[in-house]
Amino acid sequence: MCVRTERTPFGANVGGTAELISSPVPSNDLGWDFYFAERSVRHENTAFAGAAMAPGDRTVTADNTINRKGDITMKTNLKKFAALILAVLFVCCLAACGGEQQKVSVIGISQYGEHESLDNCRLGFLQGLKDAGLTEGVDYVIDYQNAGFDDNIVKQIAESFSANNVALMCGIATPSAMACYAAAENKNIPVIFTAITDPVQAKLDTGNVTGTSDKLAVEGQLELIRAMQPDAETIGILYTTSEPNSVSAIAEYEEKAPAYGFTIEAVGVTSQPEVVQACDTLLAKGVDCMSNLTDNNVVGMLPAILEKTNAKKVPVYGSEIEQVKKGCVASIGIDYFELGRQTGAMAAKVLKGEATCEEMPYETIKEYGLYVSYPAMAEMGLTLPESYADRAIDANA
Repeated sequence: MCVRTERTPFGANVGGTAELISSPVPSNDLGWDFYFAERSVRHENTAFAGAAMAPGDRTVTADNTINRKGDITMKTNLKKFAALILAVLFVCCLAACGGEQQKVSVIGISQYGEHESLDNCRLGFLQGLKDAGLTEGVDYVIDYQNAGFDDNIVKQIAESFSANNVALMCGIATPSAMACYAAAENKNIPVIFTAITDPVQAKLDTGNVTGTSDKLAVEGQLELIRAMQPDAETIGILYTTSEPNSVSAIAEYEEKAPAYGFTIEAVGVTSQPEVVQACDTLLAKGVDCMSNLTDNNVVGMLPAILEKTNAKKVPVYGSEIEQVKKGCVASIGIDYFELGRQTGAMAAKVLKGEATCEEMPYETIKEYGLYVSYPAMAEMGLTLPESYADRAIDANA
């Protein structure tokens, strides 16, 4: 008896590996050549049994000894059979190795729109992963999507991340973070957010979600404005009525402004195209200055706002360094790259299994910077008080 080797169809086993099955079969199943060789030997045995043979020849005797020709044929076919077995085993090993390739975690990044603050958040997030010892392409891959400030696209991006079962979602700005959490909740996919002023207002403070808040230093900003404009009475603010961050910030400004001798004149918009007209409305009301929030629709139109305010000699105070670089006079604010890096460090803990989102409360920036633009101040006829000079950071340096 001999052994026949069969292989199951490709993909029948996990990882695309093939399986070998051994079963006893008659020796003539080794192949047609072997089969005919064996029959030839048996025929020769019948036809020439007892005949005289030349010296050195072998024949088939009554005990079925195979002659020399049949012996060589059998050995040749056995070698072919052994080679076939080795080839099959080699193919199986390759299939098994291919099926055991390590899966790389996919991080879905949803960014609400493109402007310097949010871009810096994303770059800082990637740096935070790197600082934690993770390597892109080895430990994770990035699926980056930009919604272009379109709430419908924000939802589609989040749902696609969920359908693809990404390992983790990162939502940059409140609309993106809220959409990611809504899409991930049923699948329990962890969500890390950044650039969110009020996670509680956005209902992102419980569940498999955490991240970093860019909560504004409202009191610090009011103190700065009072120091730079002692006679100012009214501060104008533009905001998006549907963005929880902005609604929360307006409420805080209105609550705290009277203690510094200010009143707040706020004008809301529902979309980015309305921002320029809303700016005209504020300027028509005679505001003494404007304080810019981290409102994404408004920040996206900041160059157009500054063009109008500069023409009217109305100073605009920013909420972070990038806004000051664009022409705001000063800001008690944050560095969004550092905020993103802080967020990336939190995401790395989740990916490495060191902590879950539930185990990490959301974090805020502990220290705010004072960023100034000396050219912008000079254009508005403003100077920085001595009490601020030592800690001021030139945004254009």
